[in-house]
Amino acid sequence: MGRPREFDEGLALDRAMQCFWQHGYEATSVRDLAENMQLTSASVYNTFGDKSTLYRRALEHYIDISISDRISRLQSREPLEAIEGFFAEMIARSLKDPERKGCMLVNAAMEMAPRDPDLGDLVAGILKQLETFFRRCVQRGQQDGSITLAQPAVDLARMLLGVQMGVRVLARSRPEPALLHGMVRAAIGALKPAP
Repeated sequence: MGRPREFDEGLALDRAMQCFWQHGYEATSVRDLAENMQLTSASVYNTFGDKSTLYRRALEHYIDISISDRISRLQSREPLEAIEGFFAEMIARSLKDPERKGCMLVNAAMEMAPRDPDLGDLVAGILKQLETFFRRCVQRGQQDGSITLAQPAVDLARMLLGVQMGVRVLARSRPEPALLHGMVRAAIGALKPAP
């Protein structure tokens, strides 16, 4: 029988997530991970596998505690309120980040998805979940009259996904409240029925 682990695996994973999130996959070495996770390199490998496997687990952890959590909390709200709440939380989180790490999902989409097909599939799946969240909100809003019928729900959802991605990218280089809120205001305005 092996020795029991003498560390909190969840806390170690959270520290790995923070390290990858701040520096990206390529710029993060196993030594960096071990130091940040407060483990030996052997413990990192024995518990989490190779660097690629740990990155995937760290990204999945990020998705669970940020994107999935936000969707599950907001999806039962009124349609426009859910969409506005999603963007408000996202902007607040972006503006509170002094390190300008951005969104780990967006970072993974840019750095890793093009060259790692499995990770690319994971990223694409999460982007599809975001699009589905927006589409369902739009459909409900179109049914209750709070969202315009001038465009199909699927197109409006894709616009919102594009705005979401754009806000997260811009927040890294220009974390200006007026810029980020202005983008979202325009998108929300496009959802509202003509008077």
